[in-house]
Amino acid sequence: MNTSKFALITGSTAGIGASFAELLAREGFNLVLVARDRNRLDESAKNLSNAHNVRCEVIQADLTKNDAVSRVEKRLLNLQEPIEVLVNNAGFGINKSFLLSDIDAEKELLEVLVQTPMRLMHAVLPIMRARNSGTVINVSSVAGWIAGGTYSASKSYLTVLSESLHTELQGTGVHVTSLCPGFTRTEFHERGRMKMDSLPAFMWLTSEDVVAKAWSDSQKGRALSIPGWQYGILSFITRFGPRPLIRKIGMNVRVKQRQK
Repeated sequence: MNTSKFALITGSTAGIGASFAELLAREGFNLVLVARDRNRLDESAKNLSNAHNVRCEVIQADLTKNDAVSRVEKRLLNLQEPIEVLVNNAGFGINKSFLLSDIDAEKELLEVLVQTPMRLMHAVLPIMRARNSGTVINVSSVAGWIAGGTYSASKSYLTVLSESLHTELQGTGVHVTSLCPGFTRTEFHERGRMKMDSLPAFMWLTSEDVVAKAWSDSQKGRALSIPGWQYGILSFITRFGPRPLIRKIGMNVRVKQRQK
């Protein structure tokens, strides 16, 4: 498939990011894959290129580092092969109370979950606006509506900024969508050493379903994408319920996830 459209995805080698790469390759986009692990990047690029006959660039980048984010910004600013779709997906969680966590880990979380998507959007959105075409999907979380430490605070920032930009760009050909999934079967919880044994099976989503919903909603120009009926109900409660109750729910969820 010959195409001149490019999509850039951070955290593209596993979980939701890998599912976005697969979906966008099927949609005919050339891919710019961004992640830390060069071997997994190269393997993903090879497999996607062979399966879908699209071009795959790779950018090995640790997004906690300023120079690495600058390399991704530089690709977004390339007007010869402009990025039509940006997916801000990279992220991680800290499985400790804020009172006990390492401050360097907290700062790195903010670098990846807050500063990086802000910088990448700031680079690409003026270009998209100038040509009146483009899509940004920010992978946030239903956790952004509860009180669950730095992770929740970071996701709240991303959702609110997405909603603001979505509103500012209404009436144009540029769409910004905040994807707010619940618990999704990826490497995220295992990497964060989080206890998930007590979570009922019906609360789990698949990354493929999450991404399909996000893409559909973004193409319809929706500000928020909340996959799964169960999280539609939960998000309504957490967004509009009494804040003292929501704070207690958020803390209970966080405590249960921590390893003993």
